[in-house]
Amino acid sequence: MTRTYISRHPLSDLLPLEPGIRAIDHLDIPRAVAIASVMAMDGEEASVTAGLAVSGDVSVRFAGPGEWLVLSQSDTPEGLDRGLSLLFAEAAYIFDQSDGRVVFRLSGPNARRILAKGIASDLHPTMFEIGTSSNVLCGHISVNLARTGENEFELIVMRSFAVALFDDLRVMGREFDLSADFSTQG
Repeated sequence: MTRTYISRHPLSDLLPLEPGIRAIDHLDIPRAVAIASVMAMDGEEASVTAGLAVSGDVSVRFAGPGEWLVLSQSDTPEGLDRGLSLLFAEAAYIFDQSDGRVVFRLSGPNARRILAKGIASDLHPTMFEIGTSSNVLCGHISVNLARTGENEFELIVMRSFAVALFDDLRVMGREFDLSADFSTQG
């Protein structure tokens, strides 16, 4: 018997909250992002690090010793997997995470203050510079946090925790009238 599964975003029933209204502090949620986990084989961490530095139109997030999350806005999950597999044929293991992770983009002048309510890491610009990423707890939820701009952060969470993180971020941002909606790009 053949079964057809329809992939739905875990926040489909919760968004949009108020269509068309975007506050100065905003939570942007892309519907689809190609995400791959790259894990260096023993002794290959330096070559994988060097390869990721020149890997083109992708964003690289540190996830642990010898492990990174690679995101692409322009490629499909299959294309990202194929490209990374060719680049790291004998140096790393590649795992597609596109359906298993959800990306949240928090931006605005109060983004750092919003995150400080749930994250016990120093997010001061001199300590957490643009391009820095780290695995942290946001409340009780494990996320990969990256600073992507002056007042911009990306949180990557396991799909099963997306609704809980969304609820937590909305509570954390209530003081600042945080708005939220699906991204118009990706």
